[in-house]
Amino acid sequence: MAGFTGYLQTDGYDGYNAVFAANGLTHVGCMAHARRKFSEAVKAQGKNKKRGKAHRGLAQIQKLYRVEKLARRLDPEDRHARRQQQARPVLDELRSWLDETLPQVPPTSATGKALNYLHNEWEKLIRYLDDGRLEIDNNGAENAIRPFVVGRKNWLFSVSVKGVKASANLYSPIETAKANGLVPYAYLRYLFTELPRAETVEAIEALLPSNIDKDQIRIG
Repeated sequence: MAGFTGYLQTDGYDGYNAVFAANGLTHVGCMAHARRKFSEAVKAQGKNKKRGKAHRGLAQIQKLYRVEKLARRLDPEDRHARRQQQARPVLDELRSWLDETLPQVPPTSATGKALNYLHNEWEKLIRYLDDGRLEIDNNGAENAIRPFVVGRKNWLFSVSVKGVKASANLYSPIETAKANGLVPYAYLRYLFTELPRAETVEAIEALLPSNIDKDQIRIG
């Protein structure tokens, strides 16, 4: 993280806190993890048809995701405005409900755990309202590393530190290329051809996936 400033999005794992404190980063939470805990609480109620507090919390978070679905194709400035208009009132209502409900539910129950996660992570979870470039959750990053996790299980884990680094070095440009709309094979072929010729930092940075036009590396 040396030299990096700005926003970093994570789940609620406490181990990340030291990284933020040491680097002065702005912590953005992951609403998908809060949603998941309420979903688990609903499932824990089994076939009980009575809609309780877990259902209420889940329904409110689902409203936020409906706002995001409609705002996804907007540019950052318009998405920020849409969130202020539509998502902020939902969050204000959710916060009031949370303050009222939290003392009423045992903290060790499934619903209590969901409520406490939402309460403890609240300031991080609402930070996506501050900037239209931010996402409501880090599902994009999790989806990007999922192929590696599946592969790791198939390979029975890495057997050495060098193997871990080699895998990371390969998966990072592949997933970054995919995130930028590039065909990984075409990008890697272009990268391995041009990288030996790059003699300056500027020349190397020009080869990053975000700086490459897909027509520039089109095959055939």
